[in-house]
Amino acid sequence: MKLFVITCLSLSVLLSQVLALGTRIADQNSAATARGNAFVATADNPSAIYYNPAGITQLDGTQILLGAYVIDLKTQYTSAAGATTETDNDPQAVPRIFITQKFSDERFVAGFGFYSPFGLSNEYPDDAPFRTIGKKGSIQYLTFAPVFAAKITRNLSFAGSIQYNHATAELSQGIFVPGDESTFKGDDGALSVKLGLLWQPTPQHSFGITWQSESKLKFSGGFENRPYASRIDAEAEFLFPQSVAIGYSWRPTPAWNFEINYDWTDWDALNDVLLTTANGAIIPLAFNWQSSAFYEFGATHYFASGWSASLGYIYSENSVPETNFSPIVPDSERHIFSTGLGYKTDAWNVNIAYQYAYGPERTISNSVSPSLIGETANGTYEFNSHAISIDVGIAF
Repeated sequence: MKLFVITCLSLSVLLSQVLALGTRIADQNSAATARGNAFVATADNPSAIYYNPAGITQLDGTQILLGAYVIDLKTQYTSAAGATTETDNDPQAVPRIFITQKFSDERFVAGFGFYSPFGLSNEYPDDAPFRTIGKKGSIQYLTFAPVFAAKITRNLSFAGSIQYNHATAELSQGIFVPGDESTFKGDDGALSVKLGLLWQPTPQHSFGITWQSESKLKFSGGFENRPYASRIDAEAEFLFPQSVAIGYSWRPTPAWNFEINYDWTDWDALNDVLLTTANGAIIPLAFNWQSSAFYEFGATHYFASGWSASLGYIYSENSVPETNFSPIVPDSERHIFSTGLGYKTDAWNVNIAYQYAYGPERTISNSVSPSLIGETANGTYEFNSHAISIDVGIAF
């Protein structure tokens, strides 16, 4: 019975953290990343499948875009007593593929995207002062997105996509003493919908809006408390929330493009999750996150030689309230700066972007600690990340 209680308590902690790792990855193209992801009203390459699928009506022939987003992220923790520790993550790569094809009737375009809109991982050393709250968490969330887009009028385009999403989650934490470990692994797949609209009343002005529906995944898998208990099956249905992004692009001359976007995610829909174990236990997991938004600003200058240069800035709101804070998801307000270069010919294009994100110090003093031995997540957290994004495209 004691082993079962330990298993259930640890399992509830693990699932509440690993599922919360569903943080968005909004960087799905180098040209967009370089301009602060302010791309909803521009959407003029195949990555529009993610940013605003209606934008693919601007693309001729067959176009293929391959790329990757590589990020090195660090969180530093300082306790009230002054002890420090930081994550020891390796750089993480997130690949993507986008393909578009215009039909003989040029009003219609089809496309396909493979990308990861949620995910990444976070890991602390085994001697972290909150090892029994969380040591390592990762989630791999993959989206397969066929898209169909049409020009309703000469200036107005609409697109829709029915997506298949598959996610795998894994998290480990200590139990009592260094060396022991609780680990959960689970996966599931689900469908979702994406819609986009692009209106270009004049060559100087463009407006875009896109809506991504929620998706519900029931993570089914196994959990182990090593060396205290054998594997136990468990599952929990988790909501990846809907999002809406709107944008306005101003192009005073063909050489300049300025854009501003508002990208909102409905994290407020993430409340309680019910965890069911093979033993028949039903454990509620409290999230109570809050909705948040990206405020995105970007500018691009196009040179006559085929080169382009971009700058961007994003302000990202915090999604995780203090009482539900976890070191595995050390969310905070973020300031994100980016720049990049691109080169384009009739057949080829290459883009590279650099991105730096800074999360000012966030002090947690009211976290509800789920630790079995009284460890707490209270303390001060500071976030930094560096990322490189690279894409290569071909048109024929």
